Amino acid sequence: MHEETHRAAQDPSALGPLAQLEDVDRSDESLRAWVAERVRRLEADGRRSADTHLVSVDLPASWDIQLYLKDESTHASGSLKHRLARSLFLFALVNGQLRPGMPVIEASSGSTAVSEAHVAKMLEIPFVAVVPRSTSTSKIALIESAGGRCHYVDHAEQMAAESQRLADEQGGLFMDQFTHAERATDWRGNNSIAVSAFEQLELEPHPVPRWIVVGAGTGGTSATFGRLLRYRSLPTALCVADVENSAFFEGWVRQDPTVTTEHSSRIEGIGRPQVEPSFMPGVVDRMIRVPDAASVAAARYLSEHLGRRVGASTGTNLVAAAQLITQMRDRGQSGSVLTLLCDSGDRYGDTYFDDDWVAAQGWDLGPWRAELERKLPLGGA
Repeated sequence: MHEETHRAAQDPSALGPLAQLEDVDRSDESLRAWVAERVRRLEADGRRSADTHLVSVDLPASWDIQLYLKDESTHASGSLKHRLARSLFLFALVNGQLRPGMPVIEASSGSTAVSEAHVAKMLEIPFVAVVPRSTSTSKIALIESAGGRCHYVDHAEQMAAESQRLADEQGGLFMDQFTHAERATDWRGNNSIAVSAFEQLELEPHPVPRWIVVGAGTGGTSATFGRLLRYRSLPTALCVADVENSAFFEGWVRQDPTVTTEHSSRIEGIGRPQVEPSFMPGVVDRMIRVPDAASVAAARYLSEHLGRRVGASTGTNLVAAAQLITQMRDRGQSGSVLTLLCDSGDRYGDTYFDDDWVAAQGWDLGPWRAELERKLPLGGA
């Protein structure tokens, strides 16, 4: 048999037409082993972290309305973006986009950069965050302490183009969270915040919420929840809470994905000056635009109730949830509302929790605090 095979190799016509095929083999066992090891590390990280807690926030018992916070601040890298980072790296690995020694580049100066740096370090992949020069020293320190390196640009609008240029120059991969967030996330299973939340709600008084409230930064989280709701034929409605200087709200209302704004959001992690590719407007049932002062007032209000600080994006979610709960009460409805605790407020001690910084923004938190205390008395009062 070996001899016949050898003769066929010397005389391709002996094998017939198959021998005439163009055949290029680029299989690389060592690369496959490298990818498999990194996939294993990602899966191990998911198992070590188990799941994030679902926090029940006490409201007056007579309302028969429950408010839940999916606490994403307990991830190893400290925010909701930990899920995104894991998904993005897994997506790149299984798509054959990453090889040993290739750096990953991301346009982010916030929680995404921190989480991607953390995951990259775990996978032994070099990571560079492209950030504006105006980024606070505390944010730079978080990225670097997680294992990343920062590359500076003068203006925020230069970040994406510079990330791509840097990736091309260094033979790396521009991760591009705003394009890939919705497609990288497995909304039906692995690492799905939506699947996790519904499993945790199963034994609650109202296990199928009337509303789910999320913000939009990339749009990946709203896409994840919205798709699962439709896939499971659930009656739950999805509300996206947007912020000042963000294009998502106007783009959704006008059904125009080309809408842009002139300034960047002051609520870190959510809001964008353009409608990002990962934002799926068709899965969103309602949008509420929340003033920045309201977001910060709500973050402080909730922080006092929980006994620990939460970020302003969580405050944005809380304001929208308060609006929906007020309307439920007006209609005599019972049920539950689920929203997200996105990250810890400890990252914002020199901004949202600094009275001088808040005053410099021109924000008056007092009226919003009073309104929240009246419409959403936390603690069951």
